[in-house]
Amino acid sequence: MSHKVFIDGEAGTTGLQIRERLEKRSDIELIRLSDDKRKDADARKGALNSADAVILCLPDDAAREAVSLIENPDVRVIDASTAHRTDEDWTYGFAEMAKGQRDAIRASKRITNPGCYATGFIALVRPLAEAGIIPPFWPLTCNAVSGYSGGGKAMIAEFEQNTTADNYRIYKTDLNHKHLPEMTFYGGLESPPVFMPAVGRYAQGMIVEVPLQMWALPDEPELTKLHEVLSAAYEGERFVTVAPLAESKATKHLQPEMLNDTNQLLIHVFGDEIGQQARLVAVLDNLGKGASGAAVQNLNLVLGVEEGLGLK
Repeated sequence: MSHKVFIDGEAGTTGLQIRERLEKRSDIELIRLSDDKRKDADARKGALNSADAVILCLPDDAAREAVSLIENPDVRVIDASTAHRTDEDWTYGFAEMAKGQRDAIRASKRITNPGCYATGFIALVRPLAEAGIIPPFWPLTCNAVSGYSGGGKAMIAEFEQNTTADNYRIYKTDLNHKHLPEMTFYGGLESPPVFMPAVGRYAQGMIVEVPLQMWALPDEPELTKLHEVLSAAYEGERFVTVAPLAESKATKHLQPEMLNDTNQLLIHVFGDEIGQQARLVAVLDNLGKGASGAAVQNLNLVLGVEEGLGLK
């Protein structure tokens, strides 16, 4: 039996990648609107209500509008925008985030896809916060770099049409990034981290880092303890992996494109035992586990099919 899926906003970067992952699957029937019907309210409403599942790849306001058009109570919605990320009526679509999260996604009619930076940050921080190693009041910082595809059509055009000479730039210097609410809430924190995102002259792939002064933390944890907690949190997971400490110690450099076109997230625990400092690092594809890959994973869960279908 095939499942009817409508991607609202399939012409965007995330939508295109989701479509590519789904269009070759025999268990999926994609509902498609012609170019002249994509902005037709009646046509969109019909597509939204005739689907088994809808994936929204839209700006926040348009995503809210799309949800308001859905009258069929059986339609499952996966929203890739930031509109519902911390809404208590929506389920956060990071299956590996906590025990029971996968089941919550399966049972939900409304799933909000996580942000790419937030996925890396929460993967690093939440298990340590739940274990009491990072107190909820702790002042964290987060450094990250992403490919320019994460910046949307305008940024993609800027880099691909060479209207900028920048090879690397920091941004959101107002410290008000749209991912901060979900990073704070699902990271188990009382206050947002100081978040320092950057973009490089490459299309996709990202590195998210959280530094820790272990000597300043209440229990002064050792590096092995940090690694133990993170390893236990993701033991047996297919898409989130924690590198062995020996591998991390032997790693001299990482590049953000190493997991491109996959739904994988790799965690390294780097550190200096003598100086009691740690550098937690997550590598992922901002268009994979940070966007389209996560959306397909969530779709598989809500449709009750094998979780890895359509994912490398």
